[in-house]
Amino acid sequence: WKHVSEMSNFALRFCFAFSTLSSCTALKRNDEPIIGELLHHMTKKLKRVLAQEVYSPRPQNASYIAASYVKFLESAGARVVPVMINKTLEEYKTLFNSINGILYPGGGVSILTSGYAKAARIFYELAIEANSRGDYFPVWGTCLGFEELTYLTSGKMLLSHTNTSGVALPLVFTNRSRESRMFKGFPSELLDALASEPITENSHKWSLTLAIYNSNADLRKFYKVLTTSSDGINEFVSTMEAYGFPIYGTQWHPEKNTFEWTKPYIPHSPLAVKVTFFMADFFVNEARKNFHKFEDEEVEKRALIYNYNPVYTGIKSAFEQIYYF
Repeated sequence: WKHVSEMSNFALRFCFAFSTLSSCTALKRNDEPIIGELLHHMTKKLKRVLAQEVYSPRPQNASYIAASYVKFLESAGARVVPVMINKTLEEYKTLFNSINGILYPGGGVSILTSGYAKAARIFYELAIEANSRGDYFPVWGTCLGFEELTYLTSGKMLLSHTNTSGVALPLVFTNRSRESRMFKGFPSELLDALASEPITENSHKWSLTLAIYNSNADLRKFYKVLTTSSDGINEFVSTMEAYGFPIYGTQWHPEKNTFEWTKPYIPHSPLAVKVTFFMADFFVNEARKNFHKFEDEEVEKRALIYNYNPVYTGIKSAFEQIYYF
């Protein structure tokens, strides 16, 4: 028994010394991540998750989430909680301490004054505060969410009009960006495809040009540009990650390649579909590093997206399915 005890102690010391062992890393990994998605206010002209406002809301659908954003995270092993707009600061703080990351989706509302923008600011500031004290909390912005991050970081509206509303483009990787946190786990075949084939879908009229990024000290200090893209005239930032925080943004839509079918310019090649998976897998693995939890299982269950049913909207909108709230 003494020999067994000595061997056990050695095994424990070995485990702590070499945290790459699966039995050890499991102690430092959350395998049940829950990620918040911000809603939009519903608009007359459906755009695209935070919950966005509906422009001319009816009582039964005042805000919405495109189901593709939910599927995007679920495909990599996360569960989703819709983040309702126009809640109190205390309600948002409680939710922040219950979830393991947040995604700001694309859409068509103001990044300055909408309910989406106000909630995004609160979660951004809470994330900066949490990460600064060692509480790892990742943030992801897609399209409008990317644009929102540029405003939250710089405090300025720095976007320029580009001809990028409905087009698939390749990425131009910046120096050493393939070794970035976001891309370092991607297979070389996929990185080469991203650089040579139009497999990133763009649905935005506004962009952060590389020239404007380079002229703004706050953005340069905070974000590393990983890729740029071009509309033929303007070179704009298409992918970025923060230097000192797990904050990420894509001006393009990684979720669409796999889960949206309403537009002919959305790429669906095998490599395009793999892009969706690897992007989702990266962000969900970032969320696995956070250990926030709901106060109890019943509260958690009531918060999950499973309490809502998506509606088929592919006939009349840019999205195959939408969750209404």
